[in-house]
Amino acid sequence: MFLKRLKFNNYRNYDSLEFEFSKNKTLFVGKNAQGKTNLLEAVYYLSALNSSRIKKDKELIKFGNEFCNINATVLKSETDVELDILINPPKNKVLKVNGIKKNKSRDFVRVLSTVSFANSDLLLLRGEPSDRRKWLDNAICQVYPAYLDKINKYNKIRLQKANFLSDNQGRPFGLNGTGGGLNETMLDVFNTQLANSSANIMYLRMKFLSELKKIAKEKHLSISRDEELNIEYENTLGAEYSSVAELSSLAYEKLCEVKAGEIKKGQCLIGPHRDDVAFFINGLDAKRYASQGQQRTIVLALKLSELDIIQEKINEMPVLLLDDVLAELDNIRQNYLLDTIKDGVQTIITSVDTLAFDDDFLADVEIVQVEGGNIVQK
Repeated sequence: MFLKRLKFNNYRNYDSLEFEFSKNKTLFVGKNAQGKTNLLEAVYYLSALNSSRIKKDKELIKFGNEFCNINATVLKSETDVELDILINPPKNKVLKVNGIKKNKSRDFVRVLSTVSFANSDLLLLRGEPSDRRKWLDNAICQVYPAYLDKINKYNKIRLQKANFLSDNQGRPFGLNGTGGGLNETMLDVFNTQLANSSANIMYLRMKFLSELKKIAKEKHLSISRDEELNIEYENTLGAEYSSVAELSSLAYEKLCEVKAGEIKKGQCLIGPHRDDVAFFINGLDAKRYASQGQQRTIVLALKLSELDIIQEKINEMPVLLLDDVLAELDNIRQNYLLDTIKDGVQTIITSVDTLAFDDDFLADVEIVQVEGGNIVQK
């Protein structure tokens, strides 16, 4: 897999840009706030249709404009594939693959696979559970494109149920809503749908983590030398890794158990939207006891494991995006990362300068200067 061309209009701080990637490694350098991270964000958005830097797509549109367009040409399985996104609120974004409109997200995100490693990822362990869920979900989407549709479906049902609970907060049950009571039949419909949807998400999360942690444990040990990493999926159902059918049955039972509490509080109390990922070093909770260096080793092991697992699943190496991350790693972790990406991984890097890279690494790197939303080849 190789990203050949990136093009966009009215995106972030860029009026327009068209860039051809000529080498396996490209380094964008420049001062802060010039648009380096925006470049990587555009590539990542093409692969996942989301960004950790935004809440709404309209934030990608350059101020004063009504739309933005992101376009790329990707070499995949020895064939050029063109991707195109039009963001034009309040309309839904338009997705096209080779000029053909795609109504399902999975048909778009299955083309380009990426692993993004940014400075903010180094805070993954100390961040909120939502940060870890988003990391996990985005990683899964790179391997199972249909997962994005499952997430969207779950969130849609959950929002409908949340609105229903909010509108009926504290009301007593009533048969089909008669006598001014809460429509228990409708609530049961929501719970049945959520149980099935939750089970599909949890199954894929557990499956992915069970595979990822085997690779991450080895990589972590090779960096730390004597520390064992373990990763666990913490869920509000207290469920173990099992079949979708078993998870669905357990989810429905738990939803019935908390029914009264949800009505009292007017909100959804359990489900994948409240789950978390726990990390342990030698049996100790890394979020509480790991040093900053230990936490960075965990994140580095996770990101490099994503590369391996994606390559294994899709039989192609994803594009690696490194956003100003080397400056935050010590020499041991820098060298481990750079040694890992030497073999055939298209890598797009941002940095304020070239000081973190040795001459051997830079020998075959295209260096591009970024200044005020413009790029200049050096």
